[in-house]
Amino acid sequence: MKKIEAIIKPFRVDEVREALANIGISGMTVVEVKGFGRQKGHTELYRGAEYVVDFLPKVKIEIVVTEGQVDQCVDTIIQAARTGKIGDGKIFIIPVERVVRIRTGETNDEAI
Repeated sequence: MKKIEAIIKPFRVDEVREALANIGISGMTVVEVKGFGRQKGHTELYRGAEYVVDFLPKVKIEIVVTEGQVDQCVDTIIQAARTGKIGDGKIFIIPVERVVRIRTGETNDEAI
């Protein structure tokens, strides 16, 4: 099993969620986060004063899938989240040792 963490632009969340639902991924965790990479923030004007916004709002989507679903999920996220502009985000794939469903006690693939 693998955990896929995708950091994307906030306005692309609905497209990614719908695209993942279309390939059979029904569960995910979505967290509002802030950060920067090559985008490095930007300057804004507020009441005539200029200030630097270092951390930009992003959304982190987390899903746990079987080994066979990883490539399809990654491709789906890329297609749904890509705008072609800097700051589109990143995807991280992390090994998962064990999953336990609290309600039933099911483990691993049965718990996903």
